[in-house]
Amino acid sequence: MSGSTEPNRHGKTKMIKKKPQGSTADHRHRKTEKEEDAKEMSLETDENTPKLYRFESSPQYIKGGQMRDYQIRGLNWLISLYENRINGILADEMGLGKTLQTISLLGYLKNILNIDGPHIVIVPKSTLQNWLNEFRKWCPSLNALTLIGTSDDRKTLIEDVSKRNDWDVLITSYEMCLLESAFIKTYRWTYLIIDEAHRIKNEKSKLSEMVRQFKTRHRLLLTGTPLQNNLHELWALLNFLLPEQFNSSDNWFDTNNCLGDDTLVKRLHAVLKPILLRRIKSEVEKSLLPKKELKIFVGLSKMQREWYTKILMKELHVINGHGSTKSVGLHSILMNLRKCANHPYLFDGAEPGPPYTTAEHLVYNCGKMIILDKLLPRLQAQGSRALIFSQMTRMLDILEDYCDWRKYEYCRLDGQTAHSDRDAQIQEYNAPDSKKFIFMLSTRAGGLGINLATADVVIIYDSDWNPQIDLQAMDRAHRIGQKKQVQVFRLITENTIEEKIIERAEIKLRLDKMVIQQGGRLTDSKTNTLQKNHLLNIIRFGADAIFGAKDADAILECDIEALLKMGEERTAEQKQALDKLGENSLRNFTLDAPSSVYQFEGENYRDKHRPKIADTWIEPPKRQRKVANYVIDSIFKYVGNTEQKAPKPPKQPNVADYQFYPRRLFDILEQEIRCYRNAMLYTVPLKPELGANASKVQREEQKKIDEVQPLTEEELAEKELLLSQGFSNWSKRDFSQFVKMNERFGRDDIRNISKSIDGKTPEEVVQYSVVFWQRCKEIQDIDRFMSKIERGEAKIQMKVLLRRALDTKMASYRAPFHQLQISYGNSKGKHFTEDDDRFLLCMLHLLGFDKENVYDELRVAVRESNFRSAPQFRFNWFLKGRTAMELQRRCSTIISLVEREYQEQEDNDRRDKKKKSTKPTSSGILKLKVRVSK
Repeated sequence: MSGSTEPNRHGKTKMIKKKPQGSTADHRHRKTEKEEDAKEMSLETDENTPKLYRFESSPQYIKGGQMRDYQIRGLNWLISLYENRINGILADEMGLGKTLQTISLLGYLKNILNIDGPHIVIVPKSTLQNWLNEFRKWCPSLNALTLIGTSDDRKTLIEDVSKRNDWDVLITSYEMCLLESAFIKTYRWTYLIIDEAHRIKNEKSKLSEMVRQFKTRHRLLLTGTPLQNNLHELWALLNFLLPEQFNSSDNWFDTNNCLGDDTLVKRLHAVLKPILLRRIKSEVEKSLLPKKELKIFVGLSKMQREWYTKILMKELHVINGHGSTKSVGLHSILMNLRKCANHPYLFDGAEPGPPYTTAEHLVYNCGKMIILDKLLPRLQAQGSRALIFSQMTRMLDILEDYCDWRKYEYCRLDGQTAHSDRDAQIQEYNAPDSKKFIFMLSTRAGGLGINLATADVVIIYDSDWNPQIDLQAMDRAHRIGQKKQVQVFRLITENTIEEKIIERAEIKLRLDKMVIQQGGRLTDSKTNTLQKNHLLNIIRFGADAIFGAKDADAILECDIEALLKMGEERTAEQKQALDKLGENSLRNFTLDAPSSVYQFEGENYRDKHRPKIADTWIEPPKRQRKVANYVIDSIFKYVGNTEQKAPKPPKQPNVADYQFYPRRLFDILEQEIRCYRNAMLYTVPLKPELGANASKVQREEQKKIDEVQPLTEEELAEKELLLSQGFSNWSKRDFSQFVKMNERFGRDDIRNISKSIDGKTPEEVVQYSVVFWQRCKEIQDIDRFMSKIERGEAKIQMKVLLRRALDTKMASYRAPFHQLQISYGNSKGKHFTEDDDRFLLCMLHLLGFDKENVYDELRVAVRESNFRSAPQFRFNWFLKGRTAMELQRRCSTIISLVEREYQEQEDNDRRDKKKKSTKPTSSGILKLKVRVSK
């Protein structure tokens, strides 16, 4: 029986058998691609082609509820794009149901046009489960699958999906598109849909380049922020949709030529109109009350002011941490000023301790926390629930400690939260009787596609340079389903760089409104980048107010109601100032300040403090020319050296010695390299450094290349088999971790080693360890790695010896705290008494001398010694005043004395045993006497 190839319903081809006419074995008719194209062409040329399908009410295949009027209009617009074979951008404001409109489009294709797909939806990882839930809720007729999970999970899913034809939509994340691109490329997708499409705003990013390689019939982008920073990013989206029309950003978005040219502006808007649909909540969703944003301007606490001043004065140990004196750039200073405005505890060494406690100091050492501590009880009393967004995950750690201290029930979500935990926490917070009051989220990870409409208060703890990121965060609560008016509180630290960040963000929003929504003039993208002078002005902003502060503790006594009222007035004033901005101000990002920034508390600090500030003020780092040491030999070292690297095949696999592939593989790869060089007519160069043997080595290598035979089919198959037998998933980083863990725990402690290597299971580590110790000599530079491991094992042996010596010493006394004696010899020292040393040694043994941070604990134990635990040290201020480092040095001296005493005892015992073993017995003496008498 003859056979032929046909594409299956998902675009893959397969062999089918031809059935005789009239056969009822398979009543389905699957068109070939040629037949389908012929039908579509005939529909285009048919004069009786029916009009576009339009919905007047919610479609019947939508089961989870009723679509709203503007959503139905959006669906009809998407259908018109499909029928006219145009790709587009659905750019509705966040919270208007872009997900539902997209699902209804795919449902229309299946239920009305009988087009099953396949479709692919690429979404942020945090919203993947939500998309799957929305498909199941609104359109159960669409069978949606998710591509996510570990490597083994994905492999199993791909094998299962490849065998099945009963699915319609594949939902996956940006990361999975890169990892599983080979699988995705095997399909021809009916629709490729990208949620939060500003992720591909950079046309040179890996994701943007990869999605352009997928085979698709139609493309749809979903984003509530089509213009985030500049017009070039908008061009990148349009280039993805219509690459032929928008083939160059210079033609369409050359802002240098179009500024002041209304013709080009009108042309751009005429092009955008048919491919971009944008509605905002105030226009279409009348039942949703507008959100009310209030800026709360807070002062710096005393500690914040001290740290802020240190950073402005370029105290490098504060900026770099750990005592480093390495010079820093303006971006680093800018980042540290932002950290200081958030909370001083973000710097190492700022929080008092050890011991570190969760107490009131978390609040009164930070201006924002003082206001937050007064605001949250007020919100809880009125029955509100709050979302708190921060850019910094370490700030979320501090907020977690604060919530535990104040007994607030909370949830937390950031970039490190596992996929399963994300969905569980969102469901728990949105539950009808949920007791969770606060949901803490990192702005970047928690601001995309998450529905938290059960909260009615949004607190922006720190603002982003990109205003669209903060808007996305607000719309987690301000969306369809919200029954209350959403209040947004934006915390801004007064007279700091945060005010300038807000200023630039609001001007960017004005740009978005003019270009996308109103059609105003364009802005040059170059004005959107921070130049050195802009950075310096931002850093200098408010510095005089910081240096000239009079009362740093006034913020502790401020009234929250008065502060909210003042914030409302200042918010209105700034809005009026922004409304007055003209095109030139927007283009240059400047705001006319009503008064000098040097005016603070009724005084002008320009002349009063300028000399003081100028002495230590931050300036851009001066460029210094390095003094070159010109040596004639080094100048002419490479003259005449035209030796080039020998060519290698372009697609040869990367195999490393630490991956332990079979030795046969390297032989095959070497043969493959020689074949390639033979085809390139490569001539082996003469290497003079080999001396008299140079010519012989050259002839032998050239002979191998000239006489090499191409790889046979069996050798190629063997090569592929051998490539699967090594540790291909072990990277250089994994190998370095393995060596480091062997150094730390010793080669025999495989249990701890297997637990300490990130991204590897204990079984994988054990398997690798066995092969490593069998074939470690194959690794280049193995002597260096082995010396590291042996040094680490020597340290471990030394710790074991010291522990044994200390245990033996303590076991020889009934009450070591009172009876223990130390053999000083000539090493007693002048400052520490024998009682001091006895107490330190006993406490060190009690705490565990090889424990991490043991000397910090020892210092605490010394300071807390009282009349009951150690009365002899109650007034010993010398011992109580020692630092952890000083105690460590003294303990090291005492332990060395104990070790020496233990070694001497061991030597004596060994000597005694030797004497006993060599001493003749009584029978031996008798035999000796008899022998002598004879």
